[in-house]
Amino acid sequence: MRIALDSSYSVDPQPSGIGVYSTEILNGLAAAYPDDEFLRCYRPGKYWRAPRARGKRLLLASFPAFRADLFHALNQRLDRRPARRVVCTFHDLFVLTAEYSSPEFRARFAAQARHAARRADLIIAVSRFTARQVSDLLHVEPSRIRVVPHGVHAPPLAQQPREKLVLFVGALQTRKNLVRLIEAFTALPEDWRLVLAGAPSGFGAAAILERVQLGESPRVEVTGYLPAPKLEQLYARASIFAFPSLDEGFGIPVLEAMARGLPVITSNSSALPEVAGDAALFVDPRSTAEIAGALTQLAADASLRQQLASRGLERAKMFSWERAVAATYSIYRELLH
Repeated sequence: MRIALDSSYSVDPQPSGIGVYSTEILNGLAAAYPDDEFLRCYRPGKYWRAPRARGKRLLLASFPAFRADLFHALNQRLDRRPARRVVCTFHDLFVLTAEYSSPEFRARFAAQARHAARRADLIIAVSRFTARQVSDLLHVEPSRIRVVPHGVHAPPLAQQPREKLVLFVGALQTRKNLVRLIEAFTALPEDWRLVLAGAPSGFGAAAILERVQLGESPRVEVTGYLPAPKLEQLYARASIFAFPSLDEGFGIPVLEAMARGLPVITSNSSALPEVAGDAALFVDPRSTAEIAGALTQLAADASLRQQLASRGLERAKMFSWERAVAATYSIYRELLH
């Protein structure tokens, strides 16, 4: 098969979950199916960042169709049909459900999502939750949707002692519910610290930074975006992972924390229960009191932390990038054969 993929998000210098997904799928397909040809297509602005390689293509709306059996849009954007068969991955639709972005971004995202849903032959949703949203919000018949969860790599477990540290990983933005997390954290004893590891550039980041500065700054640290080695150090040092997000299409950080032996507190809504299974403490993300109660419970109970950490390690084994790559490839075969 000759497959073209929109690889634009794989060259982001500070990759989000979509960037991680794009890189894992691209590299995984090339490694697992060497007899097939995979064309890496990049939008203008991303094309020049991408390394020179055989199969590199420029992706423009005005270009003719690629000489490919199938085109895979790795994010929910599909300006046209650049091949005779098209697959599109949808990661989330939170932009359409609440005030988590600017009106301008919301309008542009909505138009792109509707166009992609209409033009794709099959849609990959990264969770059952996202699949339901695609069906309900974009009026896509379920028969056109396939669910392929994200994966995680399981590194060796850290051997160093864990500190009295609560860790959050992700961009600082309204949707991540960090103002409530900071307020809930004040219930913990004075010797605990909260680290927010992520770029302070998302929608609503200013309000989060302002709340950090209202008296808790000695105990709350905002690191900015961290490269993988420094993030691994934080995963190894932390005792609790807190991710009370208001809306997630999947929630890769939860899976990464579990794979590193961290007990997890997360939300009882969106795709997060689907990802965490029985291996987390669940809270109503809109209740500061519930978040505080879960933090206090875990901070005081080392046995519970160990129990959740063990469950999380087993849960993470259910999700692998190799499995995601194989499931994606099977969808290509389904569509072409």
